[in-house]
Amino acid sequence: MTVFQTAAPHPVQVQYVEARDDGDGLTAAALSAHLDTLQAQPGFVGAELLVSPAQPGLLLIASRWATPAPELPLPAGAKAWVFEVRESR
Repeated sequence: MTVFQTAAPHPVQVQYVEARDDGDGLTAAALSAHLDTLQAQPGFVGAELLVSPAQPGLLLIASRWATPAPELPLPAGAKAWVFEVRESR
């Protein structure tokens, strides 16, 4: 088994920002605006705004970072978690 290891001083991180939209579109717009701010941050690799038909109203931003994920203000009602990548294929 091959395990991905980074040569960078910090492991690659993935940040998830989660929020629920009550149907008025305001939360979706706020997360979309938050997504737009990420690409200007140092260490940004990429991100997506995700929705799931199995979880109506749930919105999730998944972003990847080559450095520690920045601590940015979150849209109202959003929660965030940062994970370090232990293995990658």
